[in-house]
Amino acid sequence: MKRSIFFLTIILVFTGIYSASSQNIEFIKSNFPGKEKEFKEARAQMNQGKKYFEIGKGMYLVALENFTKANAFNPNNAELNYLIGTCYLNTIQKTKSIEYFEKSLALNANQFPDTKFMLAKAYQLNSEFDKAISLYQEYKQSLSPSDLNLHAAEIEKKIKECNNGKELEKTPVRVFIDNLGSIVNSAYPEYSPLINADETQLFFTSRRDNTTGGKKDENDLGFYEDIYITDKAGSEWTTPKNPPKPLNSKKHDATVGLSPDGQTLLIYKGTNGGDIYECKLKGKNWSKPQKLNNNVNTKNHESSGSISFDGKTLYFVSNKPGGYGGGDIYYCNRDKKGNWGEAKNIGPVINTQYDEEGVFIHPDGKTLYFSSQGHNSMGGYDIFKSTCENGVWSEPINLGYPINTTDDDVFFSISASGVHGYYSSVKADGYGGQDIYIVTFLGAEKPLVNNTEDNLLASLTQPVSETVIEKPVEIKANQITILKGKVLDEINLDPIGAVIEITDNEKNEIVTSIESNSSTGKYLISLPSGKNYGIAVKAPGYLFHSENLNIPPTTIYQEIERDIKLKKLEIGSTIVLNNIFFDFNKSVLRPESIPELERLIKLMTDFPTLKIEISGHTDNIGTAAYNKTLSENRAKSVVDYLISKGITKDRMTFVGYGFDKPIATNETEEGRQQNRRTEFKIVSK
Repeated sequence: MKRSIFFLTIILVFTGIYSASSQNIEFIKSNFPGKEKEFKEARAQMNQGKKYFEIGKGMYLVALENFTKANAFNPNNAELNYLIGTCYLNTIQKTKSIEYFEKSLALNANQFPDTKFMLAKAYQLNSEFDKAISLYQEYKQSLSPSDLNLHAAEIEKKIKECNNGKELEKTPVRVFIDNLGSIVNSAYPEYSPLINADETQLFFTSRRDNTTGGKKDENDLGFYEDIYITDKAGSEWTTPKNPPKPLNSKKHDATVGLSPDGQTLLIYKGTNGGDIYECKLKGKNWSKPQKLNNNVNTKNHESSGSISFDGKTLYFVSNKPGGYGGGDIYYCNRDKKGNWGEAKNIGPVINTQYDEEGVFIHPDGKTLYFSSQGHNSMGGYDIFKSTCENGVWSEPINLGYPINTTDDDVFFSISASGVHGYYSSVKADGYGGQDIYIVTFLGAEKPLVNNTEDNLLASLTQPVSETVIEKPVEIKANQITILKGKVLDEINLDPIGAVIEITDNEKNEIVTSIESNSSTGKYLISLPSGKNYGIAVKAPGYLFHSENLNIPPTTIYQEIERDIKLKKLEIGSTIVLNNIFFDFNKSVLRPESIPELERLIKLMTDFPTLKIEISGHTDNIGTAAYNKTLSENRAKSVVDYLISKGITKDRMTFVGYGFDKPIATNETEEGRQQNRRTEFKIVSK
């Protein structure tokens, strides 16, 4: 009997303790006898926190500092726990809000009607989907008819996101996700990474204490955004540089989009509701940011943009009226004068009734990456991709978990190879706030033949990173060629700022025109597979240089490094016309030769006193007499074409050298191909 009374007493004591800890304690002086000074300080902290809280989300982190100090004095106040939970839910450590919302409900379930909804969002962010769904449904059932009419669609969307999350987390994609490390990331936020096509340069935005001007934004007390650039040295990133004016200013400057060669940068400035500007790298210096025209920028919010590999199309995000929902993706084409034309909505396959953001067009010219709150998002923004074939965009595909999470996943860029993606995220291994991470896409998992010791060892020695291997995903290599190198003077090897013109030989259309950097001579060109490209390099005082790249449709990602050495416009200078084509054993010019011939005509027109020799050359297959005749007839065909276009006959001679002047070995097919060529030489100026 005494034993039963003892246990009953213990139970009552603990019940009393639990009830006391679950009782809502208001912030009034009478609840804290003997602690008047501490109460006064805590109450002041709470009131100050409320002032910051009422300003808006930008000040939630500041408010949180005050609320946390007040909570240390009185942890059992329903309102304070609700406010702390709300701050956490809308800042960085979102899932920390769970304990505060749970406690607020326990202390006073009726004080804030939306607490269950807020807690459900926190559960969803923590991937506790069933808990979240149950609480969303409870919240829905608690609403009045008028409130239900206002919030039903939002609640149902959140429940759908939870179900999407359950499915996506069941079948994770095979990736490595790794923090770029302390050289790139800092104790401050890093986000909006942009990578050039060959992954040798990374641009990003950060809010560090070395921001230009050194000041903070009064709206959130964080340092102003600046743009940072880091280069890859071998396999490592170098210490990021903060470019001076005019690229960065004393206000917000953020990365938006980057051309594949890294020479044109789109940046965001918070003027006029939010606008996009363009900067170009001229030698070692960036040009003054130029605001894009009114077809792009409006009085509304233009937040992100991306330029196609050929520089002819701009994709951007705007929340201007007339779209399908909040922020929509638009595109516009560059006209003959170089201006952006009328903007067109990309359409309902991509855009939803919700917000789209972070648009990125891949260097292949047909694959679009973007973030959306719609489609089958698992919460916040998810990253999707869509491919354009024959002018039609495919249904967007969710990139999957763990690339996408229950939080916002936005501003994703990907290398030309398609192997690496870059984005910012908040993770446990971070250095402070948002960090930049690299995603490595893996091919389909190779099945283990047996559980040998070697296989087990291999599984235990994978890189230490966030690795998911459950879902075998076929990663199709991008069908794109990167041509890169330097343009140099042939004699002194000085770098040259040259115009590089890319032509589709079959269509006789200029695909794009870029410039090599005048300080370094560097150039980089992205060339989608399936075309015969003519490449002409031109600079004042030099003969143009031509290259030919015939890339079959089946060619997967490759990088070709080729330095181009230009010859001065001098007597005796000779160049190979690499884009002059003839059928086998014939001397009739093929239509694909026209762009090259037009370049030669322009040279002769620009220099009306120039006299040249056109020469034909062959490999050593066949007799000397036959090859001499064939090469001479081919050279004559070029001269005849030039005459037909108005170049006088007395300025040109032609000759066939057969295989007398090889420039490569005739022992290989590659060498023989180089020997089969048409050249021109300057005879007099």
